[in-house]
Amino acid sequence: MKQLTNLILFLTISFGYAQEVNMIDSLAINNLEEVVITGQYNAQSIKKSVYEVSVISKADIDRQAGNNLADILNQTLNITILPSASTGKSQVRMFGLDGQYVKILVDNIPLVNDEGFGNNTDLTQINLDDVEQIEIVEGAMGVQYGTNAVAGVINIITKKSSRHKWKITPYIQEETIGNEYGWFDKGRHIQSLSISHDLSNKWYANAMFTRNDFAGLWGDKEGQNYAQNDGKRGYEWLPKIQYNGKALLSYNGEHAKLFYKFEYFNEKVSRYDSVVRSNENPSTGTNNPISSDEIFTSNRIMHHLNVNGNFNGGVTYDVSFSFQQQKRNAETYNYRIPTREKFDVQDFEYESRKIYYSKGMFSNFMAANAFDFQLGYELNATNGYASAISGDFGGENIDRYLGAYDVFASAEYIPGNRFSIRPGARVFFSNKFDTQTALELSSKYLFDNNLELRAVVGTAPRMPDFTELYSYFVDTNHDIRGNENLKPEQGTSIFVHAKKPFVFNNGLMLKSKLSLGYINVKDRIELIIVNSSPLAYQYNNIDKYRTWNISFANGFAYQNWSGNLGVSYSGVSKVLDSRDYNDDYLNALQLNANLAYIIPDWGTTFSTYFKHNGPEYQFVQQQDTDGNAVLVRGKQDAYSWWDASVRKSFLEDNKLQITVGARNLLNITRVNTTATEGGAHSGPPSSVLLGYGRSYFIKLLYNLNFN
Repeated sequence: MKQLTNLILFLTISFGYAQEVNMIDSLAINNLEEVVITGQYNAQSIKKSVYEVSVISKADIDRQAGNNLADILNQTLNITILPSASTGKSQVRMFGLDGQYVKILVDNIPLVNDEGFGNNTDLTQINLDDVEQIEIVEGAMGVQYGTNAVAGVINIITKKSSRHKWKITPYIQEETIGNEYGWFDKGRHIQSLSISHDLSNKWYANAMFTRNDFAGLWGDKEGQNYAQNDGKRGYEWLPKIQYNGKALLSYNGEHAKLFYKFEYFNEKVSRYDSVVRSNENPSTGTNNPISSDEIFTSNRIMHHLNVNGNFNGGVTYDVSFSFQQQKRNAETYNYRIPTREKFDVQDFEYESRKIYYSKGMFSNFMAANAFDFQLGYELNATNGYASAISGDFGGENIDRYLGAYDVFASAEYIPGNRFSIRPGARVFFSNKFDTQTALELSSKYLFDNNLELRAVVGTAPRMPDFTELYSYFVDTNHDIRGNENLKPEQGTSIFVHAKKPFVFNNGLMLKSKLSLGYINVKDRIELIIVNSSPLAYQYNNIDKYRTWNISFANGFAYQNWSGNLGVSYSGVSKVLDSRDYNDDYLNALQLNANLAYIIPDWGTTFSTYFKHNGPEYQFVQQQDTDGNAVLVRGKQDAYSWWDASVRKSFLEDNKLQITVGARNLLNITRVNTTATEGGAHSGPPSSVLLGYGRSYFIKLLYNLNFN
């Protein structure tokens, strides 16, 4: 911590007398409309879009010094980030539904991960260094994006061009983890290098590499080389290190565009046992303490080829082909602590998934501007396995194949500049499940007073994943099994959005949006008790889930000020038929706000972000004094996130940029809860881990541009 503080002070003094420069920031008010891609026939302005698309801009990402998706989404309304200190993963929750119901895309295609394809995504594994913007659409998007898009879609749009002939951008970023920081063994250390080049007026290429070293949170632990058996060995938050390499080649012609992307991702997460065995030597009367540790390694490769354009100014097409592979390996070993020696090392590749994927969309069949329709297909062939785990990583790997073959169509009628309507349908074919369908009806109306009204009714199924279908964890203490007879869940949503801008004579600009939403999920899959003695669990279709939501957001811009203030109020009803759950709606509140101020003559932007998460409630089963199971309403306490940063540019053309800031200023770590049930062998936890406390960061970025 002291080392990082000294570094910040040194840089502040060094550049304090730097030449003042003028800075062009995206917060500046201009007349350019944001262009969105998600759900559109062709890229178009937000105002023309039939969907309500929320955009997180590159400027927002830069001001927060966000390196991965978890860094950014934490401040977004109706979204909650669920971190896990024991696995190092962070997942998204949207409208109370977890990552299984949220489709995460990169340039319109799903991204493979350790636990799914486009869903169940670990947000810390998605690097944002090449991102142009993040687009969010709320509600079921089954027609456009297929299965698992029940709560909504998060689409990450990457850069595919540059204003400069050559652009070389290195940066380093140093962060504390809570109040812990050291040059090597504590804190978070990020190094990145990006190089892009305009090969001609049509060809563009870039490549980037990023290293992200998260040294873990020590807390009241003593690290891996602690030799006492008092429960203090290891880390409270697991250390991990990530390597991410990307490359892009794009072509921009008159009637055709294409790009090819390659990505390699490697992550190593280390887990250290708190139990230390003394390993005594009776003949010498000495001991040589040892412990048993694990290292989990994830490897991902992605190839993505996209071709889009039109046939001689007529029918437009957008076709993607992708091959992706994700492997997860485990290394178990004994560790001789005094000599830092590993022995009895065993390596297992216990999870693997290969995915062949293609998606094509064809539109603009009609010459008339008032009517158009789109035809499309989506193909997904997944080969994968997870080890037959029986208390360890041994056993035979069980290979499985899941194939999905979808066709979809939609039509858009635009009789004038005010009104548009788009119905659509998708049919899902699979080698595993019965044929499924998704339907959608979207509409937009623009009033004379610039009021924009949008409504979307849609459905989307959620397919059971590999864990729910094929898991097998059976030993003397456990019996948890998948169920190959599961059927897909069915999700339906209704969303209505009203948005209106206001411009005042003093230059103040406001943009207000009111949104109403409802989501209903049937046949929800849950892990339930199927045998009480001996205790056995299995996944089954038994649950129901309903949620409604009302949110109101106000964005403003005035001179050098800009910001946003939003509030969301929701109710969740969850019914577990086998457990007689109460179906009353349990309400929750969220507030978020952000504020930015630019000083152009200083080349400086001050930013702050705040989000309040109100209490959350859940019905849970507990035992009364007589030992009978009773239903009670559990509560998770409220908490708030508050971040702040200062970003300053130096040198000619803003070549050097320094961002200094703090995350989690309110120092949130755990919040009390009675809304969680216990496991098979333990009682319910009394608190939920949400963060590792107040942390500080500094980012130094240099732009070397040649024209």
